[in-house]
Amino acid sequence: FRFKDSLAEDLQSADLVISHAGAGSCLETLEKGKPLIVVINDKLMDNHQLELAKQLHRDGYVLYCNCSTLVEMLQSMDLSALKPFPPGQPEKFASFLDKVFGFQ
Repeated sequence: FRFKDSLAEDLQSADLVISHAGAGSCLETLEKGKPLIVVINDKLMDNHQLELAKQLHRDGYVLYCNCSTLVEMLQSMDLSALKPFPPGQPEKFASFLDKVFGFQ
């Protein structure tokens, strides 16, 4: 599909998510506890998506590939090797900002 207001319902019912490496897409999927394969767009300049995918893979949270290796990835993947993504801690960031701006 081209556009939806929210992917939350689709993510909730998914057994596996295949996505580009946009930070929002990756984090929303990982926060839902879904296994994620990130497909890199090799043609992007200054490919920050590749950097994010590599780091999330190094940390054990995602598998990644490019369009030409997706089928191979699907045939050989081991989703049991992925680690659960830790929950966010927004209160720590809020506390940091309070200190920076002198509210504490």
